[in-house]
Amino acid sequence: MWTAVSQAFFMVFEPYTLMVMVVAAVYGLFVGAVPGLTATMATALLVPVTFFMAPVPEVAAIVTDTAMAIFSGDIPGCLLRIPGTPASAAYTDEAFALTRKGQAEVALGAGLVFSAVGGLFGTVVLIVAAPALADFAIRFSSFEYFWLVLLGLTCAVFITSDRPLKGVISLFLGLMVACVGLNNPGGFPRFTFGNAEMMGGIGMISMMIGMFAISEIIRYVVDTRPTAELVVDQVGNVLKGQWILAKKYPVQILRGSVLGTAVGALPGAGADIAAWMSYAMSKKFSKEPEKFGTGHVEGIVESGSANNSALAGAWIPALVFGIPGDSITAIVIGVLYMKNMNPGPTLFTTNPQNIYAIFLIFILANIIMIPLGILCIKAAKNILKVPRNILMPVILLFCIVGTFAINNSVFDVIVMLVAGLIAYLLEENDFPISPAILGVVLGGMLEENFITSMIKADGNFMAFVTRPIAASLAVVTLLVWTMPLVMSRLRQRRLA
Repeated sequence: MWTAVSQAFFMVFEPYTLMVMVVAAVYGLFVGAVPGLTATMATALLVPVTFFMAPVPEVAAIVTDTAMAIFSGDIPGCLLRIPGTPASAAYTDEAFALTRKGQAEVALGAGLVFSAVGGLFGTVVLIVAAPALADFAIRFSSFEYFWLVLLGLTCAVFITSDRPLKGVISLFLGLMVACVGLNNPGGFPRFTFGNAEMMGGIGMISMMIGMFAISEIIRYVVDTRPTAELVVDQVGNVLKGQWILAKKYPVQILRGSVLGTAVGALPGAGADIAAWMSYAMSKKFSKEPEKFGTGHVEGIVESGSANNSALAGAWIPALVFGIPGDSITAIVIGVLYMKNMNPGPTLFTTNPQNIYAIFLIFILANIIMIPLGILCIKAAKNILKVPRNILMPVILLFCIVGTFAINNSVFDVIVMLVAGLIAYLLEENDFPISPAILGVVLGGMLEENFITSMIKADGNFMAFVTRPIAASLAVVTLLVWTMPLVMSRLRQRRLA
């Protein structure tokens, strides 16, 4: 074992591998900070560049790139209310509210520090419990995923507990958008209105950019009072006060890291769902739930820990069984096969040095995230010094280019603009837009797993609760739905 560890150490800490990690980190920070360019896209674009590298530097480039991209998506979300990646969308409003209060460094520092902490936690779990967790994850079928997605959709009500009805309406709007196109189990074109472009569905990224970025641009056009200029000088030392936050919210950090790792280990889930669920859980169990949405760092601490710990969690089924935990590890599995590092139990016995090298890469990537992330934030905060009458058109240009680059389609740009207008009208009438994004993220998964389960069960609804894990998730989901009603009734009886 120690021979394999020493071999892994020398493979990772050789100058070439370290140089690759630094370059990949800079690339990941840039891609994550540009709205429309996701961590998955960054990884896909990186594969051809790393094709002729040795296995360890290639995996180092992918791991570092994705970790940085997931974090840097927080930066435009915090400064401009434009999430760089879908994983950042869960707490974009919270981070931007802190920026408007002159506390941008608190939001950015929490996103950076606790992303690194969550990533390190996920790595420790990956090292210690990979086989056991992978064995648990492999037991999830469509029945378990159906209940898990329903539990995730419940986050919409938790996020908007001060206006639950409007949150549910926004959620159903997102679910309706997820129904558009051919992406359904029957392959039947729905709500396309004879438009060939709509057969591919409404893109989540273009809709997300529109609902967060374009709505903000429209709001600026309507009300040109300066906001960002007021907080420029207050974006100072992002590490200041983070130790105090760590001591204040240890349970939230642990809870977010555990949830992120667990959700990441489930095939097909990933950091996006982990961040939404973690933010909702943070609000549900918070002692100050009324502060959420007004610029409260607690939710950022917990969901920031979750989204990066989910990255390490996604590698658990990928390495142990060759089953991708998310879209990024689906690409990674192909890379490993190309390099004759076939995923599976034999990888741990035939090439243990490569496994230990991957573990070291994860640790190192999350450590270098902090100094490189600070440099990235220092560069990005200069955006706030640009006058808004110049900044907003530039943001609009970036949004159009980023959205067009997804599929090289003008239709995606139209979707983005329409989504922005709808989001502006919704927010002006006090409807939250986060549940709509959540509905688009989970809508397809909900339908696919429901139909697949019904086919397996030959139409028998009882099959959804016959498997132990599915039954447990069903009980938790139903308790979450009914407990608020029960508690409300009990309060009414006490008052009576």
